[in-house]
Amino acid sequence: MSKFKVVVTDFEYASLAIEEEVLEKAGAKLIKKQCKTEQEVIEACKDADGIINQYAPITRKVIENLPTVKVIARYGVGVNTIDVDAATKHGVFVANVPDYCMEEVADHALSLLFACARKIVQLNQSVKSGVWDYKVGTPIFRMNGRVLGLIGFGRIPQNLATKARVLGLELVVYDPFVSEQVVKEYNAKLVSLNELVEKSDFISVHTPLTKATQGLISDEQFTLAKKEAFIINTSRGPVIDEQALIRALQEGKIAGAGLDVIEQEPIDPTSPLLKMDNVILTPHVAWYSEESQVELKRKTAQNVADVLLGNNPTYLVNQQLKK
Repeated sequence: MSKFKVVVTDFEYASLAIEEEVLEKAGAKLIKKQCKTEQEVIEACKDADGIINQYAPITRKVIENLPTVKVIARYGVGVNTIDVDAATKHGVFVANVPDYCMEEVADHALSLLFACARKIVQLNQSVKSGVWDYKVGTPIFRMNGRVLGLIGFGRIPQNLATKARVLGLELVVYDPFVSEQVVKEYNAKLVSLNELVEKSDFISVHTPLTKATQGLISDEQFTLAKKEAFIINTSRGPVIDEQALIRALQEGKIAGAGLDVIEQEPIDPTSPLLKMDNVILTPHVAWYSEESQVELKRKTAQNVADVLLGNNPTYLVNQQLKK
């Protein structure tokens, strides 16, 4: 008989065999659910020792109604689905996996940048519709010497910065939590948000979603941006004020966008973004490779197993609880 009960609140994966393998070694049984609401999470996890979470809401109300839960581990880097303050107050460890997809997200951001800069998608669609004319994509500018602005400068944008430098892109960075010395190590310049927007030909968003970053890029920033600038987002949709972005695109304040994340996912079929030739959309896939998926699943489960066995999880978010 299993010593512990661990509930997966919701998941998109075809199999949870990796998680089951890791947790079984810790004496835990994995229960699979597909919760969407607070009440569904409370009902599913009422006697659980651990939780693995993807998108279901783990709010203060949920945490207050789960007295046996010791750890909540999220699939991914962001923990915006979890009320971390409430978890900390109740002594519940919160864990994530911040290092599983650094290469993938950096590569995806760079791919979107390339596709925007060279008008790849627009030209592909044009050729397939019977038009063989390079002028469909004009203007296209040489990338060498252009400026890439990185909003946020954690592991992923640092990875991207290394790759972008090889292409001859100049780098500016906005991140109030990173020192100038760290930025200089990547031959980049630390600037304010508005200065970054004014200088950049490509703006790539890499900040986590918090109360402080929600709507961080809005009308003021799009008004300051270059008309030939492109914005790339592989972070979280709500960091960009989507209505402000739509207005900026419609009014020609910026040249286009490459978005792997948006405010509402899946995208609303009536969204104006779907009809814009200068917008490239991918379905929140930047994190994915076969290797990163395996790594994510194993590390998420191991976070839970570690706590159930009396240890600190490797990727502890609320460090105040560290033993």
